[in-house]
Amino acid sequence: MQLTQFSDYALRTLIYLGVREGDLATIEEIAASYGISESHLTKVVHKLGRLGIIDTVRGRGGGMRLNRRPADINIGATVRQMEGNLTIVECFDIEHNTCPIAPVCGLTSVLAEALEAFMAVLDRYTLADMMKERRNLAGLLSISIEDDARRRPAIRS
Repeated sequence: MQLTQFSDYALRTLIYLGVREGDLATIEEIAASYGISESHLTKVVHKLGRLGIIDTVRGRGGGMRLNRRPADINIGATVRQMEGNLTIVECFDIEHNTCPIAPVCGLTSVLAEALEAFMAVLDRYTLADMMKERRNLAGLLSISIEDDARRRPAIRS
């Protein structure tokens, strides 16, 4: 199974924002750090904002930051919200299924079980788990981090 680029960019954005710990970041900064498309990232950020996972600040000096604590952002739930459709094979979509063996095929239940196991693993982790190497992530993403957390706004829980 492969996640869409949309979900991949969403998870990368959340990691970036988690490393920033409340500091505002821009789409341009995130896209440059990962070497990814700003226009595609804009759509991802818009959805993350609509879902309330991030807080966006408009205008000059604006940007985005996490709207929840990293420990409160579940990876499995985020993937489900970003993917929208986890129909990994045609037979999962009863309305559009054209496979002639679908009524008796044993593969459908095996793939459903595999998808369930995949998502169960993602459900065991939060964004905080993805950031255990925060300093190293910051270095790789060219983010300057400070130890003074007092200057950062509180993230809502």
